Amino acid sequence: MQTNILEYLDATARRVPEKLAFSNGPEGLTFREGHTQARAIGSGLLELGAAGEPVVVFMERHPKMVAGFFGVVYAGCFYVPIDGEMPSFRVELIFQQLKPRFVLCDEKTREQAQSLAPQGAHVLPYDQLAASAINEDALVRVRRNALDTDPIYIVFTSGSTGVPKGVAACHRSVLDYIERLDEVLDVTEDTIFGNQTPLYFDACLKELYSTIRCGSTTYLIPKQLFSFPVKLVEYLNEYKINTVCWVVSALTMISGFKVLDKHIPEYFHTVAFGSEVFPIKQFKLWRAALPNARFINLYGPTEATGMSCWYEVDREFADDEVLPIGRPFPNTGLLLLTEEDRPAAPGEPGEICLRGTCLTLGYYGDFQRTNEVFVQNPLNKAYPELVYRTGDIGKLNDRGELVFLTRKDNQIKHMGHRIELGEIEVVAAAGEGVRGVCCLYEKEKKRLILCYEGECEAAGLARYLRSKLPAYMVPNRIVPVEELPRTPNGKLDRRTLAAQVIE
Repeated sequence: MQTNILEYLDATARRVPEKLAFSNGPEGLTFREGHTQARAIGSGLLELGAAGEPVVVFMERHPKMVAGFFGVVYAGCFYVPIDGEMPSFRVELIFQQLKPRFVLCDEKTREQAQSLAPQGAHVLPYDQLAASAINEDALVRVRRNALDTDPIYIVFTSGSTGVPKGVAACHRSVLDYIERLDEVLDVTEDTIFGNQTPLYFDACLKELYSTIRCGSTTYLIPKQLFSFPVKLVEYLNEYKINTVCWVVSALTMISGFKVLDKHIPEYFHTVAFGSEVFPIKQFKLWRAALPNARFINLYGPTEATGMSCWYEVDREFADDEVLPIGRPFPNTGLLLLTEEDRPAAPGEPGEICLRGTCLTLGYYGDFQRTNEVFVQNPLNKAYPELVYRTGDIGKLNDRGELVFLTRKDNQIKHMGHRIELGEIEVVAAAGEGVRGVCCLYEKEKKRLILCYEGECEAAGLARYLRSKLPAYMVPNRIVPVEELPRTPNGKLDRRTLAAQVIE
């Protein structure tokens, strides 16, 4: 039985040692190079006394950063990814929580790593550690004593209090996830991924671990290209990228500026997406441009090791419909629970709850917050069984497909009615000339505020909304914005937007 994620890399490095594994375009690592450097890093960490603890990998987004992740795991430790794009204040909070004894850095991050690391911590330049002699006996000893429930990484998500939460995942969760995901995406040695997400988000798991399992290739696309959609498409075609797993905003950035009219990612055959609802108008532009490609909607929280549900688009949708998130991956259990903790009936909204080996270990060093959302399955009175309460509200449509509605904290009471802000956003996104939308609720003045980016006039959008929505759901203010603020992983940043527009 496979128990360690590194078994993928060991096997693939033997099978296709000279094949390109990870690249940013100008620079790259073959499987042999990545395997060798990772094992050297693991040996170096063991020599310094590392043992079953978090090791911060604080580097620029580069193939060596990926090898650094694997090196930490070879040492029997678990990596915590941080890169130079992350705000300094957030980095400081993470260091304060972890108090790491070991920090892996590169030349660009070395100075900052040294200033933030706890006194006495080892700040280790990548090239220096990767030159360590490989200690086969030590690496074998670590692997022999390892369990599939051992942590493999910690990624930090935003906390409601402003303090980041470190989600710790184990090998078993990642193994099950990647094997099922590869089946859904049909990943092979011929797959060439284009990675869009920062490496300090769990969303990058899809590319990194599918690559070492299947012998694929992943390109780490330079961040700046996502501000220049034509150049981005040129990059995709230059490196013959055929598979992407992107946040929706990265795709709508291309289609919203009509790039697909003249420039098409000609090698794309699999387009997976997630993080937020894909506006149907924009989705149709992609399907028209790539009629032979597969389009797959993925859903899942960080606390459940990335993606938990999938839906391959197999029919046409009206502009005001929502793409389903489909069905759970094999060996993943899904419950829709009402506020009374009973199963939601078909068409009835309920909180999406997940169970199975997909569940992570919880929040590192924070049992209180872990126990708030990783709870006993309320439908199981016979034995201990954890479920994760996602805070997402969904329902089963008339086809029995799961549809995401909104976040639990985006449900409001307005004019005596319970309203899902996501429902308003879906309708608004279908308006002529609208590229992106976000609906907020101003509690003090009891006002609905719709912010949008696009070419249409606010008055025209208001008329359209009055024709589509009941009066109590029509926004009280409609605010055009040049660009909706987003988090580093491409999700709408509602908190920042609220600070900008709420008086």
